[in-house]
Amino acid sequence: QVQVVESGGGLVLPGGSLNLSCEASGSGFRFYHMGWYRQVPGNRRELVAAISSDNRTLYEDSVKGRFTISRDNAKNTIYLQMNSLKPEDTAVYYCNGGGYFSGATYVQSVYWGQGTQVTVSS
Repeated sequence: QVQVVESGGGLVLPGGSLNLSCEASGSGFRFYHMGWYRQVPGNRRELVAAISSDNRTLYEDSVKGRFTISRDNAKNTIYLQMNSLKPEDTAVYYCNGGGYFSGATYVQSVYWGQGTQVTVSS
């Protein structure tokens, strides 16, 4: 079982930045592929970014060049650095642990964090 906990959300002005963190349990973290998703109430949960155990990354087109996913295996943590934030980035952001990569796609596992709210507004 993979347990993950997100943090770092908040209220930010358009053009601002936030850095989200997702801490996972277990000594096997170095082998986990991980993903960030976001969801607006009433909408589908969508993949934002994913990172493999060997640091392969992928991004949803709308965040390319603005968001960066990274990992620190010593801390059992992945990050989502979000720059140049836009109002349309407003959502609850969820961490997903232990999925897999299939071609250019990250396939989610059943292990989710509780979510952290990101609000971009003036």
